[in-house]
Formats: sequence, C-alpha cells, structure tokens
Amino acid sequence: MTGPRPGGVTLVAVIAWISGALQIIGGVIQLFPGGQNFGAGVWAIIIGAITIVVSLGLFRGSNVSRIIVTIVFAINLVSAFFLLFAAPSSFWSSLFSGLLALVGILLLYTKPANRFFS
Repeated sequence: MTGPRPGGVTLVAVIAWISGALQIIGGVIQLFPGGQNFGAGVWAIIIGAITIVVSLGLFRGSNVSRIIVTIVFAINLVSAFFLLFAAPSSFWSSLFSGLLALVGILLLYTKPANRFFS
C-alpha cells in the first residue's frame, strides 16, 4: 500500500461492507421459523461474511481483495447484460446493477487506486 486511500476505493469498500452486512442480516432472517429457506440463509451468511472480509482487505490495500471484487463485479456485469435481454421486465434494475459494477471496476483501477494497491 502506497499513499493515502483514494476516495473511489473507499466508496467501493464501504459499499461492499454494507452489502455484506445486509447479506448477513437477510441470512439470519431466513433462519427464523417461517423463513424462506434455511440453507439459503446459511449461504447468505457465509457470502456476507466473505464480502465483509474482502471489503476490509480493500480498506487495507490488499490487491487480492481488489482482484476478488473485480471478478465479482465482472460476473455481475455479464449477468446484468444478459438480463437486459432475457428478462425485459427487469430492464432498469439490470441496467442499474450493471452500471454499478462497471463504476466499481473503474474506481478500483484509476491511477491513484493502482498506486494504493501496489
């Protein structure tokens, strides 16, 4: 890690942390009686915990965390692009999801971000 953390990296890390926390909360809710699916709740908690760990790595300048987030964002981008055509009823949510993934990738690879992760 070289220099101060760029604002774009901080933004992506905060969003990832919040996403992980919400996944854990959703997973815990699914564990209660009447929840939709116990197994899905457990998976949501696991994925949420991994997301939080990766977000903490972004805060610290871990290049491994940046690569993991980039892979996840790339998958989200491909998925959103596919859904634009496969499910026209979800056009706006797919477009928004795809744009967020693209912006996240761009923010993680600016010149200041590259210096921070080097």
